[in-house]
Amino acid sequence: MNIPSELKYTKDHEWIQIEGTIATIGITDFAQGELGDIVYVDVDTLDDTLAEGEVFGSVEAVKTVSDLFMPLTGEVIEFNDALEDDPELVNSDPYNKGWMIKIKFTDNSQLEDLLDAAAYESLVKG
Repeated sequence: MNIPSELKYTKDHEWIQIEGTIATIGITDFAQGELGDIVYVDVDTLDDTLAEGEVFGSVEAVKTVSDLFMPLTGEVIEFNDALEDDPELVNSDPYNKGWMIKIKFTDNSQLEDLLDAAAYESLVKG
């Protein structure tokens, strides 16, 4: 299982890469493995401002659909269009080509609630 140390994580199995006030968000290697083959990524919140914990979209696998939750309050400014034609990028490359959205966030205090790689690894290994 791949858990890059430079990223932050949520208990909902999402990863966050912070660059200034922009956060790139996707689901973790663990999450894509649990979901199985991903066939569709649905994000209809582009240009919406959502609160931390709100649903920004869903990911559909062969056997299940799972909601995607905002790790930080912010405006959804970009969706990874490559996932429309190639949703399996989430399976094959979850931390790079399989990213889902980019948001512009304003509340830096919320970053303190995110998990580092060691804490996330402890969570998934239980």
